Amino acid sequence: MDIFRTKSIEAYASDARKTHMKRTLSSLDVIMLGVGVIVGTGIFVLTGVAAADYAGPALMLSFVIASITCGFVSMAYSELAAMVPVAGSSYAYAYTALGEFVAWLVGWNITLEYTVGASAVAGGWSAYVIGLMKSAGIGISKNWTSVPADGGILNLPAVLITLFLTCLLVRGVHTSATVNKTLVGVKLLAIFLFLFLAGPSVDTMNWKPFMPFGFSGVSAGAAFIFFAYLGFDSISTAAEETKNPARDMPIGIIGSLIICTILYIAVTAVMTGNVSYKELDNAEPVAYVLRTLGYSFGSALVGTGAIAGLTTVLLVMMYAQTRAFFAMSRDGLIPQSICKLHTHYASPHRITIIVGCAVAIISGFTPIHIVAEMCSIGTLFAFIISSISVMIMRKKYPEAKRPFRCPWVKTIATLAVLSCSYIMYNLSTMTWERFFIWSFIGIIIYFLYGYRHSRQNNTNQ
Repeated sequence: MDIFRTKSIEAYASDARKTHMKRTLSSLDVIMLGVGVIVGTGIFVLTGVAAADYAGPALMLSFVIASITCGFVSMAYSELAAMVPVAGSSYAYAYTALGEFVAWLVGWNITLEYTVGASAVAGGWSAYVIGLMKSAGIGISKNWTSVPADGGILNLPAVLITLFLTCLLVRGVHTSATVNKTLVGVKLLAIFLFLFLAGPSVDTMNWKPFMPFGFSGVSAGAAFIFFAYLGFDSISTAAEETKNPARDMPIGIIGSLIICTILYIAVTAVMTGNVSYKELDNAEPVAYVLRTLGYSFGSALVGTGAIAGLTTVLLVMMYAQTRAFFAMSRDGLIPQSICKLHTHYASPHRITIIVGCAVAIISGFTPIHIVAEMCSIGTLFAFIISSISVMIMRKKYPEAKRPFRCPWVKTIATLAVLSCSYIMYNLSTMTWERFFIWSFIGIIIYFLYGYRHSRQNNTNQ
């Protein structure tokens, strides 16, 4: 049983030519996808909690450390996305470098990041919308805003936003990217308005002591806020629909990471510069700072930015999941019938509808916080495999065209593996148990279906 058979770069290039997905995304579109998926409510909520409980004003350094870790990974993804510009992202890279079985495990586990994560985001979107409606005097019965476990019948807002975005994705990536850019604009406007209003009143005395918890607090803060960056790997799933992936993918991946890091550091600096870090341990630190300064519309600002942010996160996560499944079905590891492209929109409409309905059902009926913590471990596993893959590809395909080359690849990729492994090591025992159970289920499915239906298997026989 050759479960470690690989798929060549040429085979992936041939598949991409045959499926005729429309290449409509520019480097700006890819950057906006990245900003859309990375900057969610974390910038409005996570920064305050991390400053109060972990690092104080030195949370700015925590973001630098976390961004460096992600930077190591982004270098690997940039080289691989430019070299193998197909829809599968880390799944495709693992298939080319490490073989089918490892690729299947990666593809199976990033479902934790995309589908489960999207379901959790949909639930969060619903909570923010309901909160804004209540503040405006509009009430909705709990029966239609809560899952059964919380005493309701259906979380209807979560279902509706998921189905709406599913319709957008069916219409193709160009329409989805246009909506994403608009919503990212709203989100950035809310952030810049906060910086404009609160920036001039920063008092550097609030930054003393700068490291109240010592450097260990800075490190703990970096581990805590690292999850604010999760999702940037989903950018590479757009490679097959990018006009010039050799140029646009590295710009999009690295550019969005730099922009998001600057935004996180700026918001942290302004928050901790206006009030003591001890006061930021609440669910709305940005709104709290604005109210302290006399701007009473702070909650509306945060709510608007959070809703726009969650919408873009949900959109990109669902998009990434459909493209990952598309690549896996094209390889025969899941039924190929769901790989068919729409005759007009050139989008994988069947798998898009399946993913959209799955996310709607999970978010509508399930208390998703029970499994949401599994998102991070699936993502980190994909990060590690992709970082290993870039080193293997250097030896396996030394003459292959590399429009972007990861500098000092052995050092950078090794640091990426070590840093991601360290963060995985610090995850809870329960998370690891669920990860192994989920992986075991995936292994069973692979041997019952994927191995026998694999295109590589049929080609080799």
